[in-house]
Amino acid sequence: MDFSPALEEGRLIRRYKRFLADIETVQGELLTIHCPNTGSMLNCMAEGARVWFSRSSDPKRKLPGTWEIGETPQGRLACINTARANPLIEEALRAGVISELNGFTGLKREVAYGQENSRIDFRLDYDDGSAWVEVKSVTLGFDGTTVAAFPDAVTLRGARHLRELAHLARDGVRAVQLYCVNLSGIDAVRPAQEIDPVYAAALRDAVAAGVEVLAYGVRLPSRCGWTARYRCCSNRYNSTQMPCSSSRLSNAARNCPAAQGPATHSPFSIRNSAPWVAHWIRLALGSRNSSGRHSNGTPRCGQRLR
Repeated sequence: MDFSPALEEGRLIRRYKRFLADIETVQGELLTIHCPNTGSMLNCMAEGARVWFSRSSDPKRKLPGTWEIGETPQGRLACINTARANPLIEEALRAGVISELNGFTGLKREVAYGQENSRIDFRLDYDDGSAWVEVKSVTLGFDGTTVAAFPDAVTLRGARHLRELAHLARDGVRAVQLYCVNLSGIDAVRPAQEIDPVYAAALRDAVAAGVEVLAYGVRLPSRCGWTARYRCCSNRYNSTQMPCSSSRLSNAARNCPAAQGPATHSPFSIRNSAPWVAHWIRLALGSRNSSGRHSNGTPRCGQRLR
């Protein structure tokens, strides 16, 4: 995914009324731009921190630009524009990067489904059934650990989506919760039990019902003042899904009190090839039967996941 036009750099003055941000560009221009993030943006911003924004050429637009990337208090880069996650994941799906979901013959977006009148981000159609994929953008990081967390605020909608996925899985339909980690310098992901215990419980229930949980990280540009690629790496973690266990945690995760908790929501560590790159990563919260798989090792649609 390309940022086009090229992103421009500035400094954050303040974010307010949720959707507004005042910034000063490197040329000294004072602007109020759109903040496309409904969450708390916890640990994503600090007054005076660098930000990168896209400028609109639409004369009818009320605000001149959109905040895209921010420098976090931990010195990471976070893509705070949550609308970027789904197009990026779609690009990765069509490119075959997310190997667990390869082989689909059709892709549909925003399909109505479920018992609570929801819409799924993606329905992937295969010869032997469909996979229903819900995407969440992860930007919450912490000092002293490379483990990110979701959500950054209480999300009733997120818990509802997990319940819907669990219903599908119990009916033998392939259901996937996919976390798009829009934060550099991250090795693992966990549910934010301390922020939203209801969501964390819903995630555990979903995994118990057979929902697959995947987490994929993105490569954010090291310099954002040019037309930069915002994409994944094709390298991925070991394709074998296993239950989480403390032996698989990175040292940073193991030593961070905020990252500790029951094995059902412990983080997985992953490999990085460069300090500023977060490879496509994955989080597996439950084991899976070895039967009923595609030739590439992924489960056949319609098979009950355990």
